[in-house]
Amino acid sequence: MLRERVSSDIYVFTSDLYVQATAGVIATPDGAVVIDTLPFPSEAREIARFVADLSTAGVRYVVLTHYHADHTYGAYLFPDAQVVGHARCRQLLSTRGERGLAAARAEAPELEEVVLRLPGLTLDDGEMDLHVGGKTLRLLWTPGHSEDMLSVFVVEDRVLFASDLVMPVPTVVDGDLATMKRSLQKVLGLGAESIVQGHGEVILRGEVEETIQNCIRYLDVIHDLVTETVAQGRRRETLLGVDIERCGLSRVALNGQAPQLHTANLLALYDRMKRHAG
Repeated sequence: MLRERVSSDIYVFTSDLYVQATAGVIATPDGAVVIDTLPFPSEAREIARFVADLSTAGVRYVVLTHYHADHTYGAYLFPDAQVVGHARCRQLLSTRGERGLAAARAEAPELEEVVLRLPGLTLDDGEMDLHVGGKTLRLLWTPGHSEDMLSVFVVEDRVLFASDLVMPVPTVVDGDLATMKRSLQKVLGLGAESIVQGHGEVILRGEVEETIQNCIRYLDVIHDLVTETVAQGRRRETLLGVDIERCGLSRVALNGQAPQLHTANLLALYDRMKRHAG
């Protein structure tokens, strides 16, 4: 697992086991804040050991940006921390999350020990600030990838943990494209100097605005493409041949898994538009 330092007090961990999923640690004198926890216990334990070696103050908060497994399964390894998330994240973890974990255990025996932890400190809409050891963590509701999505802006460091709102391939299979565009416009106005994507490399100063704009352009392109496909009565299967590079993104991102995510977007949009068309 890759560990990198984004600022003097902020560390990012990138999974070797699952689509370059990321987690973060914000170190403060009053305890650390962990942003997401990765899906597999072996990697989540590495984060827990790192924090234990870093400070005797332990972990004060674990922020779950949304309910998806690759961001939440490791939370049980931080038993003394208060879990923070959107109110809808709590609801989704207790329903879809539990069902998904039961199915995942059948595929990955390592997950047998996982126990889901639900957010005890929640927000509904808008934003909420956490003040920890001289750091201000602004939790922003940024739905689109999922309805419970939070982004975390570390004000003093100008670092944005955007989670899956910003990815090498923005995905809307479990979300809504128009809502995601609004959330991207929202974070564009924060003035972040670095962005920690939910998957993939950290976006550094000078590339932040371009990266967000690329996400917005991609969403516009696939929306228009699928709209035309539906309007002309073409079959769903015709979208399988639409290359991701035609839509402005690289096919080699995320260890080559970008094309699959792109195709899933197209098919999900097609199905949604057909349902709405009646």
